[in-house]
Amino acid sequence: MRVVLQRSKQANVKVNGEVVGEITNGFVLLVGITHNDTEADVKYLADKIVNLRIFEDENEKMNYSLLDVGGQILSVSQFTLYGDCRKGRRPNFMDAAKPEKAEILYNLFNHMLRDKGVFVATGQFGAMMDVSLINDGPVTLIVES
Repeated sequence: MRVVLQRSKQANVKVNGEVVGEITNGFVLLVGITHNDTEADVKYLADKIVNLRIFEDENEKMNYSLLDVGGQILSVSQFTLYGDCRKGRRPNFMDAAKPEKAEILYNLFNHMLRDKGVFVATGQFGAMMDVSLINDGPVTLIVES
């Protein structure tokens, strides 16, 4: 499982021009799932992400987590995170999980984040989406299980 995490001051995702998910201060998560991901991967990443200390304290040191600052999450499914661009000119997406499996684990991931007390907005699984954000910092990390 692979997540691109962007610290954000505000973000939204639109499907067909309509906002389907929106947050203020927190994280935008682009979530990719591969074939051998399991519930253990989902649990590990949900815990890791809400506890990452990447918000500044009063001394401008990254000491606070999403939970500490009461941040929100915008979670967007993103199979293209498993695109392999090493050969040719067109990415190969063979490492991305099939939609049936990916959707189950993606929904479980969002559920686990909510169980930790975080507000989680989402895009629409499998849809063409427009994601807008104000990247705070900018702080962008890749987190993997």
